[in-house]
Amino acid sequence: MPIDQKQSIQPLFQPFTLNNLTLSNRIVMAPMTRSFSPNGVPGADVAAYYRRRAENGVALIVTEGAVIDHPAATGDPNIPHMHGEAALSGWAHVVKEVHAAGGKIVSQLWHVGIIRRTRSEPNLEAASISPSGIDLMGEKAGEPMTESEIADVIKAYADGAANAKRLGFDGIELHGGHGYLIDQFFWEKTNHRKDRYGGNFVERTRFAVEIIEACREAVGPDFPIILRFSQWKIGSYDAKLAKSPEELAQFLAPLVEAGVDAFDCSSRHFWEPEFFGSELNLAGWTRKLTGKPTITVGSVGLESEPFDQKEEHEMIDKLLERLEREEFDLAAIGRALLADPAWAVKIREGRDRELIPYTADRLKDLM
Repeated sequence: MPIDQKQSIQPLFQPFTLNNLTLSNRIVMAPMTRSFSPNGVPGADVAAYYRRRAENGVALIVTEGAVIDHPAATGDPNIPHMHGEAALSGWAHVVKEVHAAGGKIVSQLWHVGIIRRTRSEPNLEAASISPSGIDLMGEKAGEPMTESEIADVIKAYADGAANAKRLGFDGIELHGGHGYLIDQFFWEKTNHRKDRYGGNFVERTRFAVEIIEACREAVGPDFPIILRFSQWKIGSYDAKLAKSPEELAQFLAPLVEAGVDAFDCSSRHFWEPEFFGSELNLAGWTRKLTGKPTITVGSVGLESEPFDQKEEHEMIDKLLERLEREEFDLAAIGRALLADPAWAVKIREGRDRELIPYTADRLKDLM
């Protein structure tokens, strides 16, 4: 039996408006690193990759992380840049293709911080940076960033935001999750600073706040700014920035005041409750506490192994139920959209028996 016929798919296919951005439905393509941009330049194949999802019913595409103009922003020469004439020209073509297919697209701006190995390409001489010179394992791995270095990175984010708007993107997303640079400031394990960028729960948000404020100044009042954040980190899936709704409210308040329009709330499994005593997930709690629109993400559309269609249908039904009761506003689909660019249109047309399942061994070939 396909997706429960008693469960209407309409919640997933209602329009949604964020600032001056109107989406035809609630389906978002989640940002996924692909490393298909040699020398940081997204080519025609990358444009075709994003267009393919847009013309198959995805309302909003969040690009893979595009790195800001800082020498230690990435350790992979095939990660796309959001700076430099060639890369920006490539992104302009991506935007044109997605818009021609009827989709909307926002650029995710990224700096990986201490996760980058020192002496990595494309800038072998650049030292990796972090708030306290501490890696995600809690080990010393460098020197703390100076306030001058912090100011340079903030400016690079603002420049990236300005580039995205000039190219015709429909908004930006700041990657503040998964243990990357912004998240390294958020997390007490990697931020031991005693100055205004650390020291307590709220002060650890200051780096992100100043980035948001600088980006807002660069793009104006109506251009959407989305912030992705997560509790979990790479290699630390049980990590918690906030251990209670009260702590989460304290964490989110400065970010809202700085100018975030929506939150992309990254969980490993969207159906899992965030705190004891409530069924709300991270996106649900964030929406409840801030009143801001939220995107849920975390294994949406993924089946069990071996493929179990009954379980797959149950997961989609749970997503629809939560959307219908407005726990969150949008749903980001990741690996399921890699496997099947037509995922959205097949769900809309009741053709879920035709969905192509995702398998990890095909990841490098999926475009």
